[in-house]
Formats: sequence, structure tokens, C-alpha cells
Amino acid sequence: MPDLAAYAGLFAIAFAAATLIPAQSEIALASLLVAGQQSVVLLLAVASLGNIAGSALNWGLGRGVARFRDRRWFPVSAQALARAEGWYRRWGRWSLLLSGAPVIGDPLTVAAGVLKEPFLPFLALVALAKVGRYLVVAAVALGLA
Repeated sequence: MPDLAAYAGLFAIAFAAATLIPAQSEIALASLLVAGQQSVVLLLAVASLGNIAGSALNWGLGRGVARFRDRRWFPVSAQALARAEGWYRRWGRWSLLLSGAPVIGDPLTVAAGVLKEPFLPFLALVALAKVGRYLVVAAVALGLA
């Protein structure tokens, strides 16, 4: 049961971290990796799936609630969304490779939804970015880098 709790907790933190809720999934993943009680591959998969799912939620929010972007409760500030849209307009879908970056990554996933990026290319690029980021975190945590 402790393994299930660790995986479920990691998924939840990674999901939240991909949305605009402040969470540190990298710290959670690194801690679990260093503890060495769970499978490295499963930890990477769970963190990646949670983070990708959170980004997919952002995309959906961008698609469905763009008309509310000027409301106070909208999940991305007007300034952050404008910056992300600028990146997105300049670099197109390839900017989603930065979806794992701090500060700009989460707004980029919302901007992709607002700007009507098709879901499958969105998913593929976000998955590359998120898995890549967690592979770097794992390499550092395990002393491989």
C-alpha cells in the first residue's frame, strides 16, 4: 500500500504542478528517487503522466474558457497569457517544447488551447517536453549527470 500512496501522491503533485496551482513535482520525484523504494521507471512514468494530464487540462481550459480571459478568476494572468501567446504566434506549436519550463510553460499550454492547437500535436510535443524534464531531474537526483 505505501507504494500505491507514493505513486498516487506523485501523480497528484505532478498534475497540480502542470496546472497553475503552485506545486513542486520535481522535488517530490527527486525525493522518491533518492529514497529508492519504488521503481525508477514507474516513478518517471507516473510523474510524466500526471504532468501531461495537467497540461491537457490547461489546453481544455484554454479552448473552453478563452472568452473569460479578462475575468479575475481566469487561471492565467493577462500578462502571462499575452507573453505565452506571443511565443506561440512566433514559434508555433514548437513552442510547446518549452511547456516544461518554469514560468512560461503552463501559460503556453493554455495559449495552445486558446489558439486552437489540435490536441494530438499538442499532446505529442508536451509529452516530449515533460518526459525530457523528468529525465533530467532523475539523472541529477540519481547522480548520473
